[in-house]
Amino acid sequence: MASQRLRVAENEPGSFFVDETCIDCDTCRQLAPAVFSRSSRRGYSYVAHQPDTEADRRDARLALVACPAASIGTDDKRGLTEAARAFPLLVDDGIFYCGYASADSYGASSYFIQRQTGNVLIDSPRAAGPLLARLAELGGVSLMFLSHRDDVADHAIFAQRFACRRVLHAADASGDTCDVERLWDGHQPVQVADDILLIPVPGHTRGSAALLYRDKYLFTGDHLWGSEDGTRLQAARSVCWHSWPQQVASLERLLDFSFEWVLPGHGRRYQAASTAEMRRALEDLLRRLRG
Repeated sequence: MASQRLRVAENEPGSFFVDETCIDCDTCRQLAPAVFSRSSRRGYSYVAHQPDTEADRRDARLALVACPAASIGTDDKRGLTEAARAFPLLVDDGIFYCGYASADSYGASSYFIQRQTGNVLIDSPRAAGPLLARLAELGGVSLMFLSHRDDVADHAIFAQRFACRRVLHAADASGDTCDVERLWDGHQPVQVADDILLIPVPGHTRGSAALLYRDKYLFTGDHLWGSEDGTRLQAARSVCWHSWPQQVASLERLLDFSFEWVLPGHGRRYQAASTAEMRRALEDLLRRLRG
């Protein structure tokens, strides 16, 4: 739990607060945008408005539970047990956001796909007991896709708990990921199921990859994300660790595929009204990056 002694000065007085251990991962601002904002003075979140509706209080509790650095605190402990059990949260048809972000992945988002032929975990959340229990209730995990080397967090615990098969591009395997069940290689997409396609997107890291599900949902790791206001797609040289020219080329390659959602590890989710609109958004991003 966060420390009252370290609470940041910008917090509005009241029950909820953020302390100085915040790592500015954006998790709380995504879950409770009516409560949390980003400081213009420093890189951290703070409570801009104390929640005054039950919906806002619920969102603030979810943010407290999901925070990877335990930087959010509250004097009011009501509802925290329910918030701990609420994850994963439904995003769309069979698509869930796991919450329980890990500091080892700098607060990256992870996702869960519930499907009749075996559930899929996208990148690794924190291996919290309530989340493990809830995933088991939803049918467990048969496949764990690791989009790149940065967001693997507690992957080994999930693999042991659910006896799931992990898959990671070989170019990003190192240390405790060398023993994943499937290390794939090369520059061509790999079909691992009728509804799941793995797409190499090198750039952010050498082995970055995206997962395309049902030609609708693209899980992008740290390769591509939506803007905070939800109006456009984004990518940035400042968070590219391997090759920016390769990352731009990988973005261009995504024009060969159809999808309506971008679900990133870092950054905001982006939903287009159609595959054609998503293509236009991607073409607009490429124009901006080249211009």
